[in-house]
Amino acid sequence: MGGDPGQLAEALRASESRFRSAFSDVGIGLLLVGTDNLLIEGNPAFAAMLGRESAELPGMHIRDIIDPEEPSGRRYRELVRGERERMSAEKRLKHRAGREVWGRVTASLVRDDRGAPSYTLVTVEDITEQRKLGDRLAYQALHDPLTRLPNRTAFYERLEAAFKPDGQDRPEAGEERRVGLCYVDLDGFAAINETLGHHVGDQLLVAVGARLERDFGHADGRLVARLGGDEFAVLVTASGGDRQLTELAAALMAALERPFEVAGHRLTVTASIGVVERPVHGSTPTDLIRDADSTLYWSKSDGRARWTLYDRDRGADQLTRHLLATALRPAVERGEFLVEYQPLVGLADGTVHGTEALVRWRHPRLGLLSPDRFIPIAEESGAIVPLGKWVLEESCRQARRWLDEFPAAEAFVSVNLAARQIWDSDVVADVAEVLERTGLPARLLQLEITESDLLGPGGRPLQALQALADTGVRIAIDDFGTGYSNLAYLSRLPVHTLKLDATFVEAFRETTPGADGRRAADEQIVGAVVQLAHALGLTVTAEGIENAAQVERLRQTGCDTAQGWYYARPGAPEAITAILRDRGRRGPGGLDGPGGLSR
Repeated sequence: MGGDPGQLAEALRASESRFRSAFSDVGIGLLLVGTDNLLIEGNPAFAAMLGRESAELPGMHIRDIIDPEEPSGRRYRELVRGERERMSAEKRLKHRAGREVWGRVTASLVRDDRGAPSYTLVTVEDITEQRKLGDRLAYQALHDPLTRLPNRTAFYERLEAAFKPDGQDRPEAGEERRVGLCYVDLDGFAAINETLGHHVGDQLLVAVGARLERDFGHADGRLVARLGGDEFAVLVTASGGDRQLTELAAALMAALERPFEVAGHRLTVTASIGVVERPVHGSTPTDLIRDADSTLYWSKSDGRARWTLYDRDRGADQLTRHLLATALRPAVERGEFLVEYQPLVGLADGTVHGTEALVRWRHPRLGLLSPDRFIPIAEESGAIVPLGKWVLEESCRQARRWLDEFPAAEAFVSVNLAARQIWDSDVVADVAEVLERTGLPARLLQLEITESDLLGPGGRPLQALQALADTGVRIAIDDFGTGYSNLAYLSRLPVHTLKLDATFVEAFRETTPGADGRRAADEQIVGAVVQLAHALGLTVTAEGIENAAQVERLRQTGCDTAQGWYYARPGAPEAITAILRDRGRRGPGGLDGPGGLSR
């Protein structure tokens, strides 16, 4: 079948005219590229994207107008060779004036009658504004709106990347990759907000961030970020070791201590800094952050305005403390605690006047723990309240057994009382309930509270102790002489006994070269305290007795009772029972001697 050649030619001319019109007038960029990668033709819309005229385009190489970066460049070469028919990519266009232009490029292969690659038809859609919007959104997602520093999200992304095998900051061959972190917290920042206002505080944060970024944010492998509030971080993803990080921490402190001029105020700030540095291998981002947080806490607890390098042993101790803190309350419920007793001996006659109750923890994994391992943790966590109540009841119950078996001994039991038990519970009601439940007379219970707790701020401890004293319970000040008590205040305290700290009786041992002066001074101090206590109607107990010389010298000062390893170590209730039974058989008389009460 054939047609009129004239009509066919006219149809072809009309089709080409329509194509030319569409090619020139369409709003999207179009260009034809030969197999030699030279432009055959480009429409005005595409030329405008480049800041050029259409007439300039023919003959230009495609790499002169479109960024040839991989992997899209590889795919385009495959298309030109006929190995693929179509490809798409977002590409940076090379504008004449150098400004950034982005296009969504789609290239389609056009073949000749024989099926061989003839040329490529490329469409280009201007997506510059979309890219700018996306960049703005990405920036906002990764940057702090106040300081413009990278935010917590950006920090964690960079940190995670540093721990990946293909991390950007690679060491030289044979070296291990290391990472370091300085975790910075401004000291006393809340006071600035409270006194000068949050607007001043915000401006100070901006100034701090700008100084940190300017002074420390441009070295290789570093990232300065604001993690939130007044917390900043300097991440070093190509660390050179502990020395580099500690020098960086010292420089950070020095930089922050230079005054800031903010809203008409000249402000000087200090910072606490936690420093962690280690190999990437064998660690994780979570480990690094956890240890940095711990180290920052150490800096603050050690006095602030300092940096502290992570110490593995201290970290292990803190982990143990955390494990003990979480296990304390359940351990009370599971009955893992026991009470040991140490006798309180009268120095005048050598008889047992009472016992001090000392709690121990039978930890299922760590073994038998002494009070110094867990009592401070119990006080911090509040577990001291249920634990203290259990110790009180157990001790009173045991004291009642001794009273029933040895009524003539009238041995009291002395139980330590933490200040938090007074603040967090109704200790007066608790004591009354325990005494009623166990049947122990109030006069045979002594409660010990440390000097610092008794004379601390607020009147609640004094009120509670006065109420307890009014019921007949004995009150003792423990570790007397280690605080800053006003001796004249003793006459107004509901106290019956002073327990001298062991440091006061150390010099009462056998005379050693050079010790005469200290021994004489300590003897005078103890003698004066004993005289003052007796004048106020109080008794005095000395702790930490280790030898007969101390016993004799303390007896000469008029000290009333003593306790220590010289008499007996803390032990099970049966040891005290044996002492009281032996005392009953032998009648009145001294029982002095090394371990004499435990014979």
